[in-house]
Amino acid sequence: MEKTNFVINSNKKIASDVYEMKLSGSVKDFTAPGQFVNIAIEGLYLRRPISVCNIEAKENGQGELTLIYKVVGKGTEKMSAMTEGTVLSLLTALGNGFDTKRCEKSALVVGGGVGVPPMYGVTKKLIEEGKKVTAVLGFNGAGDVFYEEEFKKLGAKTVVTTADGSYGIKGFVTDAIKIMETEGGEAYDFDETFACGPEPMLKALYNATDITGQYSFEERMGCGFGACMGCSCKTKYGNKRICKDGPVLVKEEIIW
Repeated sequence: MEKTNFVINSNKKIASDVYEMKLSGSVKDFTAPGQFVNIAIEGLYLRRPISVCNIEAKENGQGELTLIYKVVGKGTEKMSAMTEGTVLSLLTALGNGFDTKRCEKSALVVGGGVGVPPMYGVTKKLIEEGKKVTAVLGFNGAGDVFYEEEFKKLGAKTVVTTADGSYGIKGFVTDAIKIMETEGGEAYDFDETFACGPEPMLKALYNATDITGQYSFEERMGCGFGACMGCSCKTKYGNKRICKDGPVLVKEEIIW
């Protein structure tokens, strides 16, 4: 963890209530896709945890972070109004992130809503390692869809679902996986699942596949680095703190 200042390079709306923020600063402490940052926002007591979508490393440990967030409360509403040049205090490289080495050849990457952003970084890392990736991205409707083309540009086979059927496959991410199984048995070719999204989506995915996997969870956080114990959850291996020991849990340890 590092406490450091970042400067906003851009901050724009990319879907319904969803914004993409790019910031410059020190990225040297990040070790894995799926880690997050905790942002101090003026006038609010608690920092806001936001998953990292992408890291572009440059010289001397500096680089650019891409964060994607949805406006759901006071903190993210204030973030959406921030302009280029604004300086923010961040706690960086929080959480454990995904272990891409567990995947040998072919990965199923699944993101739901604002669980999609960290899956972009996972997909990028897997493809850099020479692995085949199929990305299934789930949204509520056409106006909520973002980053489909960005996943495709990485080289991932990309499938989009919407709950209302206004874009892509009608239904949920598990419906797309069932279609892949029926059409070509693709789901059985994957040797690891990587997923992030609402807990009902994660649970449905857990029950729908026999593939080993890693699931990134969300919890309300206080400190963001394991001191307050406010985000503890039960696992088969004992209590774990989502902010410190997670947010990524392996499938075999999850208790629903």
